Amino acid sequence: MDIASLPVTTLKGVGPKLADKLKRLGLQTVQDVLFHLPLRYQDRTRLLRMGSLRPGMEAAVEGEIELADVVYRGRRSLICRVSDGSGHLHLRFFYFNAIQQQNLARGRRLRLFGEVRFGPVGLEMIHPEYEFIDGAQAPPAEENLTPVYPTTTGVHQLSLRKLARQALEKHLDKIHEWLPPAVLQELQLPTLTEALALVHQPPPHTPVELLAEGKHPAVLRLSFEELLAHHLSLRRLRERVQTEQAPPVAGTGELMQRLLAQLPFQLTQAQQRVLGEILHDLQQSHPMQRLVQGDVGSGKTIVAACAGLGVIEGGLQVAVMAPTELLADQHLRNFSGWLEPLGLTVVGLSGKLNGRARQDALEKIGSGRADIIVGTQALFQEEVEFADLGLIVVDEQHRFGVHQRLALREKGRVGLRRPHQLIMTATPIPRTLAQSLYADLDVSVIDELPPGRKPIETVALPSARRADVVSRIRDACTAGRQAYWVCPLIEESETLELETATDTAQALREALPDLSIALIHGRMKPLEKEKIMAAFKRGEVHLLVATTVIEVGVDVPNASLMVIENAERLGLSQLHQLRGRVGRGAAESHCVLLYQPPLSEMARARLAALRETSDGFEIARRDLEMRGPGEMLGTRQAGMPQFHIADLLRDRAWLPRVQQVAELLLKEHPQCVDPIVRRWISGAETYGSV
Repeated sequence: MDIASLPVTTLKGVGPKLADKLKRLGLQTVQDVLFHLPLRYQDRTRLLRMGSLRPGMEAAVEGEIELADVVYRGRRSLICRVSDGSGHLHLRFFYFNAIQQQNLARGRRLRLFGEVRFGPVGLEMIHPEYEFIDGAQAPPAEENLTPVYPTTTGVHQLSLRKLARQALEKHLDKIHEWLPPAVLQELQLPTLTEALALVHQPPPHTPVELLAEGKHPAVLRLSFEELLAHHLSLRRLRERVQTEQAPPVAGTGELMQRLLAQLPFQLTQAQQRVLGEILHDLQQSHPMQRLVQGDVGSGKTIVAACAGLGVIEGGLQVAVMAPTELLADQHLRNFSGWLEPLGLTVVGLSGKLNGRARQDALEKIGSGRADIIVGTQALFQEEVEFADLGLIVVDEQHRFGVHQRLALREKGRVGLRRPHQLIMTATPIPRTLAQSLYADLDVSVIDELPPGRKPIETVALPSARRADVVSRIRDACTAGRQAYWVCPLIEESETLELETATDTAQALREALPDLSIALIHGRMKPLEKEKIMAAFKRGEVHLLVATTVIEVGVDVPNASLMVIENAERLGLSQLHQLRGRVGRGAAESHCVLLYQPPLSEMARARLAALRETSDGFEIARRDLEMRGPGEMLGTRQAGMPQFHIADLLRDRAWLPRVQQVAELLLKEHPQCVDPIVRRWISGAETYGSV
């Protein structure tokens, strides 16, 4: 039986109760146990003399109990004094039962392991691990380093070690090596079984710091195959999409020409190039799967609108999905303003729409009277039925998982025919990373901003200069401009001393009584947020105090000043996205990064990078180096693959090799591809077949 389907209950000592607890750790099969790697290691291979112990050491020692007593100083505890002739050590137990108290008696010998610390009466260990060695011959010390695993309530380290040992002894030989020997030799990596044996039972002289950092060849072997599995799964998905049917779209181009003629600007060369790539894809008889990357303000939305017009000319519908109601509302306004003058019907569908308005929208969508449908994840809902969906536009891809994108494709399925899909993101992603994250997609880049855009002047100021910033806001708003003041949190936090948006808004109202100041944050109801944003867009609100809910998509050309509090707490790409909310009009714009000194080296580098460049791809490259892809793309967003062992930042140098090996396997060893994917990705069968 394949160990991927061998339940953990087949291991000795695992009953239903322990199995439930192991499930919380994600351990349901024997394979899960083998791939549950230690966090760190303890060295119990050498027994130290008590006289050589120092505070902070983790040590294995042997000794005899000289004294055992229950004391009641502050809290009840069992204290034992143990000696080995070279010194003595106190053991302190806060949690113990009558049997433990009886066993830990004077004269008994035991072997201990724990962390040494200073106590009230000298060196001590609190709740050390111990075993009695009263027999004539003490057992030998451990042969290998002792693993310390990630655990959960009710699952002891000893249990996890026993399970890992059992899995290695009984089932390691059932793990198949799917990477060709030549590949392993070229990469200088061990086999999978060698790697697993070493990470669970490393010999005494193994460089544990390399294991902990994921840089040891044994861990790299596991990381490499996991990265490879994710890449292959996306390549398989791409292959399947190429075999699917889609409606070839070849509109006359008349609607697009009419739209372009009414715009007060011309498309940039980059926009025209990307639009050409999209239109070429739409003419194919298999579904387009294209990602368009473009910096803040590069004009992705108008490109999507132009592409959609050809689809509509072909008698099909277009759906536009945004991650938030704010962004969906903005898209609805933009598409309505552009397309309704052309005689087209644009319908909005979001969670807040209800009653008669909702029924009316659903009827228009189902009957085909709606040409373009703009919404949030509400587009997924079962009651939503499209008449004939030809194109799906997904904005801010990293906020949606692959499965969500695929689910929307299924909603637009007619028989064997599926709609085309265009994905847009304002988060520039370095090329190597994009090739791995989005191997199922073709990638286009709008790498040019519209002409006439003035660079945003960016300054970093300590919070002590707050009064100067308030004066700048007064001057800007008096001159007819508008401003943002962004705060990262909406509640007091003892751990992060961040200003709250609520307190900041109140302080600013007191400092600027002549200005209209509004507050918007993530816990507001959608209708409240919509009213405030509408008032801000109309110019009725001078200063908008906000949490990072304005990060994506809000477009107010009259806003020319952005103040970001506690800027040292935010990531580089997030700061860049926020800065992009200004600089959208003709006026010169400014971004003020307020920070709490002293700055860490990392924070100093982030703020310096933001002052030095406005190039989103350069920002993304630096952010990737500083923080890692999960944070760069937003806090653990659904669209980011959650790796078990691999780390995209740590292992990014391997990504080109991952792609090369993937090509090799697909061409010369196709029988190895699916087993590798199944080993690492749950639900791989459905993942690859939708």
